[in-house]
Amino acid sequence: MAISFDNALGVHEKALLIREQRAELIANNLANVDTPNFKARDLDFKSLVRDAIASRTNASGGSGMQRTNEGHVSLGGPEAPGSLLYRVPMQPSLDGNTVDENIEMANFSRNSLDFQASLTFLQSSLRGLKTALRGE
Repeated sequence: MAISFDNALGVHEKALLIREQRAELIANNLANVDTPNFKARDLDFKSLVRDAIASRTNASGGSGMQRTNEGHVSLGGPEAPGSLLYRVPMQPSLDGNTVDENIEMANFSRNSLDFQASLTFLQSSLRGLKTALRGE
C-alpha cells in the first residue's frame, strides 16, 4: 500500500509556505516604518489556506470549483481572495505611511508562533510515518 504524503501531512505543508511569505511581508512593513507614503501589506491567511484545501480536494478527484471552459473566469487572479491586501491603519500618519510598528511586531510574533506550531505538527506526522515504515 502506497503512502500518500499529501494525506499524511495535510494542509500544514502549504501553511508553512504561506506563513513564510507572510513573515517576509511583515518584515518588509517593519523595514519601511519610516518611509513616507509606504502602504503596509499583508496576506489573508484564512483565504489562502481555504484555497489550498480546495485545490487538494480538486486534485484528488473531489468536488469543488473547476473551470470547464476556457471562457470561464479563472479562480486565481489578482482579485482572488488570497492576494496581497493593504492594511488599514488604526491611526494614519501625516506622511501617508500606514505601518503601525506595534501591530506589525505583534503580527510577526503571532505568525512566528503559528509557524512553529505547524512545523511541530509536521515533525510529529513525519515521525509517525517513520515509525510506521519501520514496523514498530
